[in-house]
This record gives sequence, C-alpha cells and structure tokens, in this order.
Amino acid sequence: MTLATAIKTGDVSQLPSRRDEDWRWTDLRGLLRSLPRQPDHADVSTDGPFAGLCGDLFLVPNGFVEGFTHIESAAGEASVAELRFVAADAASIATTVLVVVRAGASLTLLESYEALADGAVSAITLDIEVAEGGRLERIVLAADGPEGVTVSTATVRLAPGADYAQTVLTSGARRQRIETHIAHPGQGASVRLDGVYLLRDQRHADLTTVVTHGGLDGETSQLTKGVVRDQARGVFQGRIVVEKGADGTEARMGHHALILSDKAEVDAKPELLIFADDVQCAHGNTIGALDEAAIFYARQRGMPEDVARAMLTEAFVGEVVDRIDHAGARDVARAWVSAQLGTGE
Repeated sequence: MTLATAIKTGDVSQLPSRRDEDWRWTDLRGLLRSLPRQPDHADVSTDGPFAGLCGDLFLVPNGFVEGFTHIESAAGEASVAELRFVAADAASIATTVLVVVRAGASLTLLESYEALADGAVSAITLDIEVAEGGRLERIVLAADGPEGVTVSTATVRLAPGADYAQTVLTSGARRQRIETHIAHPGQGASVRLDGVYLLRDQRHADLTTVVTHGGLDGETSQLTKGVVRDQARGVFQGRIVVEKGADGTEARMGHHALILSDKAEVDAKPELLIFADDVQCAHGNTIGALDEAAIFYARQRGMPEDVARAMLTEAFVGEVVDRIDHAGARDVARAWVSAQLGTGE
C-alpha cells in the first residue's frame, strides 16, 4: 500500500496507515478521506532555490516530466543538475524519475520540492543507479506548503567502489515523508546519509532511511539533526542492516533533536540489524532542549535571549550543513537554515 498506488487507482484504502509499523507515526489513511483532482499541465516561470548553480535544469511541474526521460551523467564526466518538483495546483500528483551515474562519473543533484499552490498530494519516486567508481551527491530542499502532503521515495543501487552522499533539508508539511532505501554492495562503496528538519506550527516531517550492506568492507556515515517547536512533529526512522557475510562493515548513525516547546514532539527509531561478524557499527540518539547554561552565558555578555537561542540552534544543525561537499549548495543550505531560524540579515 502506497500513496502512489492510491493516486493512480483513486482508492484511499491503498494508503498506508498507523497499522503499518513503518508508518505508525505518519498515518495517511486517517488523514486523507479523499484525494484531490488530477493535475493540469502548468507553466512555471519562477526560479528554484538552487538557481544559478548549474546548467542543466529538469523541471517537473504538477508531476509532468518535461523534455526528458531520465537524468544521466556520462562515464568519466562531472556534472551538476537541478531537479525541481513543483506543485502548481492543489492536485493529486504522482511521478517517477530515473537517475543514472555511469562508471567513473560524478553528479551533483540539486533537488527541490516547491509549493506554488498549497494543498497538493504528491507521490514522488526516484530510481537511482550509481555505477562502479561513480559518485552522486544529492542535496534535497523540501519546501512544501503547510497543507501539502508529500511522500518522496528514493531507491538507490550502488556498484562496488561507488560513492553516494545525501543531505535532506526540510521544513515539513501537513504530512511529509522523505524515504531513502540504499542497496550497499560493500567492496569499497561508501554512503553518507544526512538530514536536517526545522519544524514549526503544526508541520510534520518524517525522514526514513534503510541501508542494507550486502558485501564486504562497506562504509556508511549517517547524521540527522532536527528542531521542533509549537505543535510540530518530527519523525526519524533509520535502519542499517548488515547481512551475513558483510564482514568489515563500518556504519555509524546519529540522530539528535531539540524540542523547543511543550506541545512539540519527536519520534525516533534508530536500528542496527547485524548478521555478520567483524563489524564496527554504532548508533546514537538524543532528544533534549537547548543548554540553559550556554544561554545564560550569552546573556551575561549582552546578547538578547532570543538571539542567543537562535544562534545556538543554528550552530546545532550547522554540523550537518558543513558536511555538504558542493560549495554553492552548502551556501544555499546555510541561508535556508538562517531564514528558518530568523538569524539571517
């Protein structure tokens, strides 16, 4: 049962619900009693958040793939592509995009979710392949509307020696789930899987990841940080599976969140499932509040309390932003964090 199936069939009974263990904190069936109309073709003239950082633009307005069948980085070449999913109407949107990185190629994918009209229900599927020696850095900025519903699911297949890096930045939606499944072959392949969620009002964001190590000597590094306030809800579900025979695996997972109001909520479920010997795997999870001693220290030196809290929060999530390799995207991410926290000029 998936949102994409429900949109294609019009049958809301196909929506996942809290009865599904992996969806218990992001119930769609209890939320959506009906689905919006089918989308119309839309023209989008506005620039996206990564405008000016690349030459190749792939635009998907209202789920209509325009002028391309897939995104591909040719063998041995380096390229930067901008992929924009734009909800221009309050409609039911379902689409699939294939991304291929050939052997020895390098691709930076700047991916955005934008709401020009609020209330869309979107199911986005990405099918990603990275060949031997290829490298993909995927930076996702999800700016859905407060009444939007989005489920983005990426399935990633890596070849030996491939390198995959991902950073998700989200301000949430009425319901939002950004899900990533990675088939990790080991054999020198590496994965970095990061995320930042900054949520306010009644917004909801669910970052769910599954990395399955199937071969020797694979590496995964994962760091997610979140901040929730008002009545917002953040969900983190991270699972790393080390299959039998995947010896030499090194995997680290960390999730850390700040709750800045009494009615905000964070639900976290980090998991390590290890069926191999001779591995180095660990996970950490913390949920708390800002350090009041640090706030007091800043106030003693003349900094207003609201400024001190914003600066400490920005520093808290800055560790994730600093791990972005692409300099231009890193600058966009820093500006986005500052805008969300009100620390920008």
